[in-house]
Order: sequence, then structure tokens, then C-alpha cells
Amino acid sequence: MSFAWAKQYEPKTPLMKWLDEKLPLPRLVYNAVGAGYPVPRNLNYMWNFGVLAGFCLLLQIVTGVVLAMHYAANAQVAFGTVEHIMRNVNYGWLLRYAHANGASFFFIVVYLHIFRGFFYSSYKAPREMIWLLGVVIFLLMMATAFMGYVLPWGQMSFWGAQVITGLFSAIPLVGEPLQVWLLGGYAPDNAALNRFFSLHFLLPFVIAGVVILHIWALHIPGSSNPTGVEVKQESDTVPFHPYYTAKDGFGLGVFLILFSVMVFFLPNALGHPDNYIEANPLSTPAHIVPEWYFWPFYAILRAFTGDLTIPFTGITLIPAKLLGVIAMFGAILLWFFLPWLDKSPVRSGHYRPLFRKFFWFGLIPAMIALFICGGAPAEEPYVIISQVATAYYFLHFLVILPIVSQIEVPKPLPFSITEAVLGKDKAPAESRAGSTDAGTPGALPEGSLQPAE
Repeated sequence: MSFAWAKQYEPKTPLMKWLDEKLPLPRLVYNAVGAGYPVPRNLNYMWNFGVLAGFCLLLQIVTGVVLAMHYAANAQVAFGTVEHIMRNVNYGWLLRYAHANGASFFFIVVYLHIFRGFFYSSYKAPREMIWLLGVVIFLLMMATAFMGYVLPWGQMSFWGAQVITGLFSAIPLVGEPLQVWLLGGYAPDNAALNRFFSLHFLLPFVIAGVVILHIWALHIPGSSNPTGVEVKQESDTVPFHPYYTAKDGFGLGVFLILFSVMVFFLPNALGHPDNYIEANPLSTPAHIVPEWYFWPFYAILRAFTGDLTIPFTGITLIPAKLLGVIAMFGAILLWFFLPWLDKSPVRSGHYRPLFRKFFWFGLIPAMIALFICGGAPAEEPYVIISQVATAYYFLHFLVILPIVSQIEVPKPLPFSITEAVLGKDKAPAESRAGSTDAGTPGALPEGSLQPAE
């Protein structure tokens, strides 16, 4: 994003001038996160979670690299090396707990980041590419987290690998060979552990590369904002530094307090106790569950308990297992199409009363129900609740959202961000004047919403 009023980088010393000519890295940083990057002045704390997600990724890479120095990807000793890290490596317990809980906190801030995107329609033009890259990051996170969960080689690690890779066997014709190829054998063992360790080490750096693309794509149209009105004038923005570096710093401080409480006082609260039992292929746990951040999608997988058949013939078209697999992956893949499913001209949920009702009283309860059912046993009433929640989840995105975006009457939008923050009476004259030119960034389409009184 480039504005005429954005402050330009000016090196002060001969060394910085020479560096700016040969390798303009300070200029890049200045324009990306410094005073040279103007940001909407009305961002609330829901916009902190992008920075927190970046910090979590850095934390996971640093702790993961150190842990890898002491870990052995061998089925005979993997469990023992984790115990060795915990008991014998200097501060190994801290590194391991920080890495394990860091994954959970990473997913917490990313889930909040995603739901902020849902509510404020951050996927709408001109920010489609930012959203699409964000979904790619989430898919890579899930793959990385699954492979990391296997590495301690406890009971949940072994049987989680068996169950999750077993999902691929539901694919017709190529499913079973694909599962064998993924595992390097017919059951999780040395080959699978080596493959998962290699990919678990590699994928965070791939995620970091996609994050760079994500930030690059963000800087082209600029940040969205709670109002959903585009930047029109200098008074709509403030420099990223010092205003949002301070705000993000406060958010990071709160995050670190909560993270420290978890690491030092509740380090195993988000894990499963069975994973402190060494993997045993001959002893199946009573209740196999993935990590908590997979629970909603695991609930969707288990919601399909019957085959899709041709009525009155008994001929099976799609087995229940394959239906569950398709729905589980489809629950995330449909996010790629949100920019085109939601056709409302208004972005912010604050100005969309009908959308807001379906969001808070439909989608959010459905997701909470899926979280609960995913971690519960596969029995009633959890199965029927997960089926109802799954049905609503897909109805919300594929049916309700497109219809609501066409029929609802949004509330009047302010002419500018400044007017939304300061009020119409205190807004600058150029803000109050407004614009009806649909081609002007942030302007209202002709014949659409009127300004708020």
C-alpha cells in the first residue's frame, strides 16, 4: 500500500546510506513495520493476533531446533529420548513444555485470527489473496502439528498416527497403497517416525515462507479495519510505529503472562495422559483422540455413521468413512471460496444485523459443539450433536451466508474511518464531503448506503 502522506525512509549516517544503496533491508523494515507503513487508526485488539501468531511461529522454530538436537527418530528409543530431554538436558523440560504448549497457543491465536476474519469479512476484495494464503498456512500448521504429535511415541502418538493415516485408506482404488506409502510400511514404525520427524522439522520453514507472502500480500491493499471502510485520506491512518508496535507489545505482554502460567503451572493440562505411556501396538487405548485443536474436524469426521446408498436397492454409493473424510477436509477447503460465497457489499459484521445474528447464534455455537464432541467418546448424545453441528456448519457457509449477503439491509456506513472514530461533527471537512464515485477506494457504490446521522 502506498500513500503520498506516508513518511519516507531517510538514512542518517554514511553507513546506513551505503547499506541502503547496496542492500535496502532497513528501508524494507521501515516500510513494513515502521513509521513508513500507515495503518487504519481504528484497529482494535482483534488485530493483535496476526503478530502473536508470528511470535508463536518463531517460538516453535527456535525451541524445535534445539529439541531436535537431542531427539532420536527411532521407534526403539524415541520415547526414551523425550524423557532424556525432560530429565537430563539443561532446561530441557522448559524447552519441551514451551514447544508443546506453544503449539496449542499457536492454534488459539490462529483460530481467533480466523474468526476475526469471518466476522469482519477480511476475505473480501481486494484482500482475497491474503485470505487464501492464510488458509494455506492453516493447512500447513495442521500437517505440522499432526506430525509433531507422533514424535513423543506415546500411546496417543502411535494410535493417532494409525487412525489419521488410516483415513487415506478410504479413498477408492489408491487409498491403501497411499497409506502404506505415507507410513513406509503397514503400521507406524521406524520409517513413519523418520518421515514425520523430517517433515515436522521442514514444514515450519515452509510456513515461514508462506507467512512472508501473506505479509507481502497484506501490504499491497493495506490492513482491513473494524468499520470495513477503505482508507481515503491521511487522517484515516496513523504510522504503524509507534502506535501499533506499542499496542502489539501490550498484547504480547498479556500473551506471555498467560503462556508462562501454562508452561510453569499447567504444562500438561492440554495434553493427554496416555501419551506418557510408551507406544504399544498390542494395546489399544479405550478412547483415541487427537490434540484438542483437531477436535472440531474430528467431530465432523465421526458425524457420518451411515453409508450413502441408492434408496430401496441397498447399493452403496459412498461409504460412511469416505463421507467423513470428504467432509473433514471440505470443512476447511470451503474457506477458499468465501470471497465469492459472500456477496455483500459491506464488510464489517457491525453493519450487517442479519449476518451478525447467524454468526453469533449459529456458527459460534456450532463450532463450540464440534470442539466438545470431538474430544468426547463416540457415543450418544455426542454423535447426534456433532451431526447437527456439522449440518449447520456447512449450511452456514454454503447456503445461509450467500442468501443473507443478498437479502439483508445493512446499517448505514460512515463516509470514512475518521468519521467512524471521531464522529461526524469532529471529522475533517474532506471526510464529511464523502464521495459517491465507486472507483474511489473506500467510497460507497452509487445508490447504496447513506452516511450515518
